[in-house]
Amino acid sequence: MSKVVVVYHSGYGHTRVMAEAVAQGVERHRGSNCRLVPVEEVAQHWERLHQADAIIFGAPTYMGSASAPFKDFMEATAAFYLARPWRDKLAAGFTNSGFLCGDKLNTLLQMAVFAAQHSMLWVGLDLLPARAGAGSFDGQLNRLGASLGAMAQSNVEQSPEQVPPLEDRRTAAHLGERVARLAERMGAAPL
Repeated sequence: MSKVVVVYHSGYGHTRVMAEAVAQGVERHRGSNCRLVPVEEVAQHWERLHQADAIIFGAPTYMGSASAPFKDFMEATAAFYLARPWRDKLAAGFTNSGFLCGDKLNTLLQMAVFAAQHSMLWVGLDLLPARAGAGSFDGQLNRLGASLGAMAQSNVEQSPEQVPPLEDRRTAAHLGERVARLAERMGAAPL
Protein backbone atom coordinates (compact mmCIF):
# COMPACT_ATOMS: atom_id res chain seq x y z
CA MET A 1 0.00 0.00 0.00
CA SER A 2 1.29 3.44 -0.83
CA LYS A 3 0.09 6.96 -0.08
CA VAL A 4 0.51 9.29 -3.03
CA VAL A 5 -0.32 12.97 -3.27
CA VAL A 6 -0.73 14.76 -6.60
CA VAL A 7 -0.02 18.48 -6.26
CA TYR A 8 -1.07 20.36 -9.38
CA HIS A 9 -2.13 23.63 -10.92
CA SER A 10 -4.62 23.81 -13.75
CA GLY A 11 -5.40 27.15 -15.32
CA TYR A 12 -8.09 26.03 -17.78
CA GLY A 13 -8.96 22.51 -16.59
CA HIS A 14 -6.82 20.46 -18.97
CA THR A 15 -4.07 19.76 -16.42
CA ARG A 16 -6.76 18.85 -13.85
CA VAL A 17 -7.91 16.13 -16.29
CA MET A 18 -4.33 14.82 -16.32
CA ALA A 19 -4.15 14.96 -12.50
CA GLU A 20 -7.34 12.91 -12.28
CA ALA A 21 -5.88 10.36 -14.70
CA VAL A 22 -2.71 10.11 -12.60
CA ALA A 23 -4.84 9.54 -9.49
CA GLN A 24 -6.83 6.81 -11.25
CA GLY A 25 -3.57 5.11 -12.13
CA VAL A 26 -2.34 5.28 -8.54
CA GLU A 27 -5.55 3.72 -7.30
CA ARG A 28 -5.35 0.92 -9.88
CA HIS A 29 -2.45 -0.40 -7.82
CA ARG A 30 -4.07 -2.53 -5.13
CA GLY A 31 -4.12 -0.86 -1.73
CA SER A 32 -2.73 2.46 -2.88
CA ASN A 33 -4.57 5.69 -2.36
CA CYS A 34 -4.19 9.10 -3.89
CA ARG A 35 -5.12 12.59 -2.83
CA LEU A 36 -5.41 15.42 -5.35
CA VAL A 37 -4.27 18.78 -3.98
CA PRO A 38 -4.64 21.88 -6.14
CA VAL A 39 -1.80 24.33 -5.41
CA GLU A 40 -4.41 26.88 -4.32
CA GLU A 41 -5.22 24.58 -1.35
CA VAL A 42 -1.74 23.31 -0.53
CA ALA A 43 -1.42 25.38 2.67
CA GLN A 44 -4.04 23.11 4.24
CA HIS A 45 -2.21 19.94 3.20
CA TRP A 46 1.47 20.32 4.07
CA GLU A 47 1.32 17.55 6.68
CA ARG A 48 -0.34 15.22 4.16
CA LEU A 49 2.53 15.86 1.76
CA HIS A 50 5.11 15.27 4.50
CA GLN A 51 3.48 11.89 5.33
CA ALA A 52 3.10 10.71 1.72
CA ASP A 53 5.24 7.97 0.21
CA ALA A 54 5.33 9.81 -3.10
CA ILE A 55 4.42 13.23 -4.49
CA ILE A 56 3.55 13.69 -8.14
CA PHE A 57 3.77 17.24 -9.47
CA GLY A 58 1.59 18.60 -12.26
CA ALA A 59 1.51 21.96 -13.99
CA PRO A 60 0.62 23.40 -17.34
CA THR A 61 3.47 24.71 -19.43
CA TYR A 62 3.03 28.44 -19.99
CA MET A 63 5.64 30.38 -21.92
CA GLY A 64 8.12 27.50 -21.72
CA SER A 65 7.94 26.79 -17.99
CA ALA A 66 5.64 25.80 -15.16
CA SER A 67 2.74 28.13 -14.44
CA ALA A 68 3.24 30.95 -11.92
CA PRO A 69 0.88 29.41 -9.31
CA PHE A 70 2.88 26.18 -9.46
CA LYS A 71 6.12 28.14 -9.04
CA ASP A 72 4.56 29.86 -6.00
CA PHE A 73 3.96 26.40 -4.52
CA MET A 74 7.57 25.44 -5.22
CA GLU A 75 8.87 28.58 -3.51
CA ALA A 76 6.59 28.06 -0.50
CA THR A 77 8.46 24.83 0.28
CA ALA A 78 11.46 26.94 1.31
CA ALA A 79 9.76 27.20 4.71
CA PHE A 80 10.69 23.57 5.47
CA TYR A 81 13.55 23.02 3.03
CA LEU A 82 16.24 22.64 5.72
CA ALA A 83 14.19 20.10 7.68
CA ARG A 84 14.06 17.83 4.58
CA PRO A 85 10.70 16.11 5.25
CA TRP A 86 10.57 14.93 1.62
CA ARG A 87 13.98 13.24 1.69
CA ASP A 88 13.88 9.81 -0.05
CA LYS A 89 10.25 10.18 -1.12
CA LEU A 90 9.46 9.33 -4.71
CA ALA A 91 8.63 12.19 -7.07
CA ALA A 92 7.30 12.32 -10.61
CA GLY A 93 5.71 14.90 -12.85
CA PHE A 94 3.35 15.66 -15.69
CA THR A 95 2.55 18.69 -17.80
CA ASN A 96 0.24 19.88 -20.54
CA SER A 97 0.48 22.58 -23.17
CA GLY A 98 -1.56 23.86 -26.06
CA PHE A 99 0.98 22.97 -28.71
CA LEU A 100 2.78 19.77 -29.66
CA CYS A 101 6.14 20.92 -28.34
CA GLY A 102 5.15 23.82 -26.15
CA ASP A 103 8.52 23.43 -24.42
CA LYS A 104 7.00 20.90 -22.02
CA LEU A 105 10.37 19.26 -21.37
CA ASN A 106 11.52 22.40 -19.60
CA THR A 107 8.62 22.16 -17.15
CA LEU A 108 9.45 18.53 -16.36
CA LEU A 109 13.10 19.49 -15.88
CA GLN A 110 12.04 22.23 -13.44
CA MET A 111 10.05 19.66 -11.48
CA ALA A 112 12.90 17.14 -11.44
CA VAL A 113 15.40 19.74 -10.21
CA PHE A 114 12.89 20.88 -7.58
CA ALA A 115 12.51 17.26 -6.42
CA ALA A 116 16.30 16.84 -6.29
CA GLN A 117 16.60 19.97 -4.16
CA HIS A 118 14.28 18.27 -1.68
CA SER A 119 16.38 15.07 -1.82
CA MET A 120 13.58 13.17 -3.52
CA LEU A 121 13.99 10.26 -5.96
CA TRP A 122 12.64 11.03 -9.44
CA VAL A 123 10.57 8.42 -11.28
CA GLY A 124 10.55 8.76 -15.05
CA LEU A 125 8.18 7.30 -17.57
CA ASP A 126 9.14 3.72 -18.43
CA LEU A 127 7.53 3.74 -21.87
CA LEU A 128 9.02 3.78 -25.33
CA PRO A 129 7.68 6.52 -27.60
CA ALA A 130 4.52 5.66 -29.50
CA ARG A 131 4.83 5.09 -33.24
CA ALA A 132 2.27 6.64 -35.53
CA GLY A 133 1.49 4.26 -38.33
CA ALA A 134 -0.48 5.99 -41.09
CA GLY A 135 -0.56 9.17 -38.99
CA SER A 136 -2.59 7.71 -36.10
CA PHE A 137 -1.55 6.59 -32.63
CA ASP A 138 -4.54 4.26 -32.13
CA GLY A 139 -4.54 4.52 -28.32
CA GLN A 140 -0.81 3.90 -27.82
CA LEU A 141 0.76 5.19 -24.62
CA ASN A 142 3.42 7.92 -24.67
CA ARG A 143 2.11 9.61 -27.81
CA LEU A 144 4.46 12.58 -27.33
CA GLY A 145 7.56 10.44 -26.71
CA ALA A 146 8.51 11.69 -23.23
CA SER A 147 10.90 9.94 -20.85
CA LEU A 148 11.12 12.29 -17.87
CA GLY A 149 7.39 12.35 -17.12
CA ALA A 150 3.95 12.36 -18.69
CA MET A 151 3.23 14.98 -21.33
CA ALA A 152 -0.09 16.03 -22.81
CA GLN A 153 -1.13 18.35 -25.58
CA SER A 154 -4.56 19.99 -25.54
CA ASN A 155 -5.73 22.10 -28.44
CA VAL A 156 -6.36 25.51 -26.92
CA GLU A 157 -9.76 25.90 -28.54
CA GLN A 158 -11.07 22.63 -27.06
CA SER A 159 -12.56 22.19 -23.59
CA PRO A 160 -11.23 19.83 -20.87
CA GLU A 161 -14.16 17.54 -21.72
CA GLN A 162 -12.59 17.01 -25.17
CA VAL A 163 -8.85 17.08 -24.52
CA PRO A 164 -6.22 15.98 -23.55
CA PRO A 165 -6.48 13.00 -25.88
CA LEU A 166 -7.11 9.52 -24.53
CA GLU A 167 -3.50 8.47 -25.24
CA ASP A 168 -2.19 11.28 -23.00
CA ARG A 169 -4.64 10.50 -20.19
CA ARG A 170 -3.76 6.80 -20.36
CA THR A 171 -0.06 7.70 -20.22
CA ALA A 172 -0.70 9.80 -17.11
CA ALA A 173 -2.55 6.90 -15.50
CA HIS A 174 0.37 4.61 -16.31
CA LEU A 175 2.74 7.03 -14.57
CA GLY A 176 0.51 7.12 -11.49
CA GLU A 177 0.35 3.34 -11.30
CA ARG A 178 4.14 3.07 -11.75
CA VAL A 179 4.78 5.51 -8.90
CA ALA A 180 2.35 3.66 -6.60
CA ARG A 181 3.97 0.32 -7.40
CA LEU A 182 7.49 1.63 -6.80
CA ALA A 183 6.46 3.39 -3.58
CA GLU A 184 5.08 0.13 -2.27
CA ARG A 185 8.29 -1.71 -3.19
CA MET A 186 10.42 0.93 -1.49
CA GLY A 187 8.27 0.78 1.62
CA ALA A 188 8.80 -2.98 1.89
CA ALA A 189 12.49 -2.55 2.76
CA PRO A 190 14.04 0.07 5.01
CA LEU A 191 16.12 2.67 3.21
